[in-house]
Amino acid sequence: MPKTFVPVLLLTGLLTGCVSMAPTYERPEPDVAVVTPAADGRGVVAAELGWREFFPDPQLQSLIASALEHNGDLRLAALNIEAARAQYNIQSAERLPTLDATGSFTRARTLSPQTGQGVTGSQYQVGLGIAAFELDFFGRVRSLSEAALAQYLATEAAQRAAQISLVAEVGRAYLTERALAEQLQLAQQALVAREDAYRLAQQRFQAGATSEADLRQQETLVEAARVSVVALNRQRGQAANALAVLVGRPIGELPPPVSLAEQAIVAEIPAGMPSDLLIRRPDILAAEQRLIAANANIGAARAAFFPRITLTGNVGVASDELGDLFSGGTGLWSFMPQIRLPIFDGGRNRANLRLSEVRKNQAVVDYEQTIQRAFREVADALVARGALDEQVAAQERLRAAQSERLRLAEQRYRNGVASYLEVLDAQRELFDAEQALVQARQLRLTNSVDLYRALGGGLLEHSLIRQQP
Repeated sequence: MPKTFVPVLLLTGLLTGCVSMAPTYERPEPDVAVVTPAADGRGVVAAELGWREFFPDPQLQSLIASALEHNGDLRLAALNIEAARAQYNIQSAERLPTLDATGSFTRARTLSPQTGQGVTGSQYQVGLGIAAFELDFFGRVRSLSEAALAQYLATEAAQRAAQISLVAEVGRAYLTERALAEQLQLAQQALVAREDAYRLAQQRFQAGATSEADLRQQETLVEAARVSVVALNRQRGQAANALAVLVGRPIGELPPPVSLAEQAIVAEIPAGMPSDLLIRRPDILAAEQRLIAANANIGAARAAFFPRITLTGNVGVASDELGDLFSGGTGLWSFMPQIRLPIFDGGRNRANLRLSEVRKNQAVVDYEQTIQRAFREVADALVARGALDEQVAAQERLRAAQSERLRLAEQRYRNGVASYLEVLDAQRELFDAEQALVQARQLRLTNSVDLYRALGGGLLEHSLIRQQP
């Protein structure tokens, strides 16, 4: 028995757990509209496009690199992975027996049955033992291990999803800050020009060449520009603070920025087939792993209705003298199998099974909603892509038309054909057109960022393959 005790237990542990009572996992079919692939197929797949190639702006690249290193949410997601990995290792270890080495020394005074006198003696004992190892005939431990593995994989996928979101959010925050900076610059230029015009209007009013109404109209333009400068200053400061929070530390020296008109963010990203989205979106993969974990927990809950068999055993030697322990000691062994069959538990096992089934149903709904949300994000970005290109082009034509209108109004005013109110109105309309053009460019660039994120881009720093022209 001592020679075969440990091998037999180890072999028994390996042979058990071959049966699983978890339902056969079947991936739910997503009930969503089909995403139409890009018609021309130009560009590279978003998941294979590195963020350095997608965002060629050196300043934005520096901000993203700093955010990936210092952002608190991303660091927390990485720690969650470590915790999930440790939990899986703990649960996985339950499938193998735990072998412990034991040693003891006992010195006691006992009553001798022959003489009736007290006798003092010592005993030394060493051995190897296995305590309460569960023979997993019904797959309870195996199901728990599979659930822990799926939770670990879900946490790992969630961390990748957090990185994709972080890269996109830094890009969006940077574009917002750049748009406000350009709008602020336009407002400051307009304020300087209107203040100069207002001083000339004052001189003309004092000389009697214009009316007070014209002077007050010019004054309103000055104050309106000053209000815009103050508001845009505040908004830009808040945008810079939001960007610093995403980066995770104060923003230091950076390369010079690139204007919105010169941004070369990749716009031609094919949407691909719907099945591609299911494997490229980490949030979808995380939701599916949570569903797999919930499915495995049903197996553990079902196994709780069946007997649990555990083994406890020990093998070793004992001797009255330490020097004789391994040479003349007496061999000892013990073997104690135990079976426990639930008879009455107040409905606890049934309630646990019902809870596991409900949580699986919740995981199914969560998986379906995650897919629906992903497909909607892609569809929204694709719908907006062409419309925003047209909007920017139309806004550029509008800005050019307003600029020409202002030139003609000033010429007509100098020739005495038109009043100064026409000039003021043209100035106001040109300023609004310039501000709207900046916003349209920001929307177009932000749409490209949204599509990049929706298609699973942002995990790689550099592209897997070179982008085709």
